[in-house]
Amino acid sequence: MSQTIIQNGTVVSLDPEIGTLEEADILVESGEIVDIGHGLSASNADAIDATDRIVLPGFVDSHIHLWQTQVRGIAGDWSLMGDYFDDMLGNIAGLYQPEDMYLGNLFGALEKLHTGTTTALDWSHAINTPEHAERAVDGLKDAGLRTLYAYGPPGDDAATWWFDSTEGHPDDAVRKLRDEKIADDDLLSLGLALRGPDFTTEEVARSDLELARELGVVATIHMGAACWPSSIYGEDYQGFGAISDMLGSDVNVAHANHFSQEDIDHAVDQGVSFSATPEVEMQMAHGIPVTGKVLEAGGRPTWGVDVCSNISGDMGAQMRVGLQVQRMLDNQRILETDEEVTSVSLTCRDTLEMATIEGARALGMEDEIGTLTPGKRADIVTIRTDDFTTAPSHSPIQTVVFQSDPSHIDTVLVDGEPVKRDGELLNPAVNEEFDRFVASGRRLIDEAGLDL
Repeated sequence: MSQTIIQNGTVVSLDPEIGTLEEADILVESGEIVDIGHGLSASNADAIDATDRIVLPGFVDSHIHLWQTQVRGIAGDWSLMGDYFDDMLGNIAGLYQPEDMYLGNLFGALEKLHTGTTTALDWSHAINTPEHAERAVDGLKDAGLRTLYAYGPPGDDAATWWFDSTEGHPDDAVRKLRDEKIADDDLLSLGLALRGPDFTTEEVARSDLELARELGVVATIHMGAACWPSSIYGEDYQGFGAISDMLGSDVNVAHANHFSQEDIDHAVDQGVSFSATPEVEMQMAHGIPVTGKVLEAGGRPTWGVDVCSNISGDMGAQMRVGLQVQRMLDNQRILETDEEVTSVSLTCRDTLEMATIEGARALGMEDEIGTLTPGKRADIVTIRTDDFTTAPSHSPIQTVVFQSDPSHIDTVLVDGEPVKRDGELLNPAVNEEFDRFVASGRRLIDEAGLDL
């Protein structure tokens, strides 16, 4: 039985029963948190000194397209309708070979771990052949990231798959991947990345969701996030349409910027989770992030990075941007009534919970991860507070949200296993596969004929 003990850290458990503990220890056995407290000991344990460290749950990214990692840095000036649909989904995605999927997912997952994310929902929609999905999953396995792999459509024919599509979601290939690649891996689970009624016929939208129910997996759906004509995305847009009677806690909606409050209220009542990706949404004209509407409905949104060809995989940026955008919107409503703003609407703890336990809940993993709680899996991050840019740490949660960045992430454990220590990733693939990763990205951009 392997043991690890994290000692003398400031433990931000996010568990309301445990709270935040100073100079505390966490004992891990066989990947499970077994105790949190003071003066813990284990004679044969691997000891991690967390002095001058904040210890917290790993971040959970509820929506990212990891396959795009090797074409990072090309979409910083793109819009959704003017560029992304044409250049990414209509061009680059079709050029991906299985080995490109492997390298994109490998290095995308390594970036997540390096920046403190221990779990991600990988919305994978360049699956041009079943082998593309198999190699994408191989990349996740080799990186060691806990992942809900959301199997999406092919990326080699945007006209067929993304515009009032009559093509149902791949079925046999999904089952084969589950049985042969995912079922026996404790860090991997299967989901379906669905296009939903925005992009398919009503019949296909319903049958795709029925497939997810049959498989017993999370269905994550892109909805309400584009500048279509007002006849489709106007004030009366009811995003769920044909699937409004099929909602449940196994449905996750990415974006939902144009949903009405009434539609959000209905969805939250049914247990639907929402993934907001504020940095990309603001650039690509998706609309105002859904955060405020979900909160108004009594729900709790989650954060995601989304398009890593556009922005970095750092979840800390999404915590900050999402929090401050919502504060700005809430403040403006008060200012427009000629009243003074005397308090903030969302707290730093709120946004940290959206990046941890709420993300875990959206992925159906709230009983396994998301807080530091005995009985949960040991997905743990430590953040340095002895750096001149983080010290002194008067409020550990505020330090995490507003003062820290990836350079301060010292140690990362996934399922109790260190994947980063003393600021360095331990996986040899970082160096061994680097040249192939770079060459893959350069070949894809060259074959796409993009003028960057």
